[in-house]
Amino acid sequence: MRDTRESRLLLVLLIAIAFALITVDIRGGEESPVDGARQAAAAVFGPVENGVAAAVDPIGNAIGAVRDSGERHDRLAALERENAALKAKLGSDDRNRSRLRELDTLLKTAGAGQYGIKGAEVIAIGAAQGFSWTVTIDAGANDGIERDMTVLNGSGLVGRVTTVGPSTATVLLASDPDFTVGTRMENSDELGFATGQGNGPLLVQLLNGKAKVKNGDRLVTFGSQASKPFVPGVPVGEVVRVDPLGGGLTRNIYVRPYVSFSKLDIVGVVVQAPRTNPRDMVLPPKPKPAPTVTVTVTPPPPAGEQQPQGQVEGQVQGDQPQGQAQGEQQPGVQPGQQQQGQKPENEQPNDQQGD
Repeated sequence: MRDTRESRLLLVLLIAIAFALITVDIRGGEESPVDGARQAAAAVFGPVENGVAAAVDPIGNAIGAVRDSGERHDRLAALERENAALKAKLGSDDRNRSRLRELDTLLKTAGAGQYGIKGAEVIAIGAAQGFSWTVTIDAGANDGIERDMTVLNGSGLVGRVTTVGPSTATVLLASDPDFTVGTRMENSDELGFATGQGNGPLLVQLLNGKAKVKNGDRLVTFGSQASKPFVPGVPVGEVVRVDPLGGGLTRNIYVRPYVSFSKLDIVGVVVQAPRTNPRDMVLPPKPKPAPTVTVTVTPPPPAGEQQPQGQVEGQVQGDQPQGQAQGEQQPGVQPGQQQQGQKPENEQPNDQQGD
């Protein structure tokens, strides 16, 4: 339709008629004069609307399903993120508790030896191609760390500082083959030198070739001049193997270190040596041996062999029930046999026989 003056007037007229019919319909209520026309229109166009709705409903349902699917996907993704966050929180809580235990053990060890320490965290390990056992800690010169300082944790000797940067430092581990530390044995005070052997136990050469050593003996650091690079009394490990005596000037023993070098996390750098040698005070308490239960089994006597008389009497007296009637045969006594010390009934006293 062309936009002319007549078409505009017709549109305005139709709108006015529509508003008039709506007004009449509303005011008429159930008795509206256009109710008949509405019912007729419903009868004519109702089937058409139902058909169109039946044809369009699957499309609408599909669109709704897609929309709902997106909402469910978003909700599922949100739940998965919440679940991951909770797992991460639980994991971090376990991690924090583990680190707190390590720190607590470190502080107890430092307190037992009166070591002034600077706490640090292992943040890196040595390069695989370096053929050396080293770690990097997050403390350096700015924290008072210097070269040739002893490094320990709650279990014992970790190593010594070799390189220092402003905020980091490199520690040579006691398991490195180039690592050597003077040791002293608990109680016997036998001196030696421990050398790292990688994943194996430490090799200790005792200066006394005839020293008496056994498995389970424990060693601590002997200490260095001016406590550098090693302070005295730090636990090293315990003996696991002893080479036989060979008549040499030294004797080799093998020591399992207390420190697990593959699980290092919290360590302490000794920045202040103890005033006095702690000797064996830092060693962990020895475990108490489990009680030994001894069972003694007495074999029964061979068949046909008579037991000693006193044992038979004790068995007879112990097996006799209380309140047993007189004249009833007792266990272990043959008919006609009298018990020791019992008189026959027909025997009279001596004074009566004299009468």
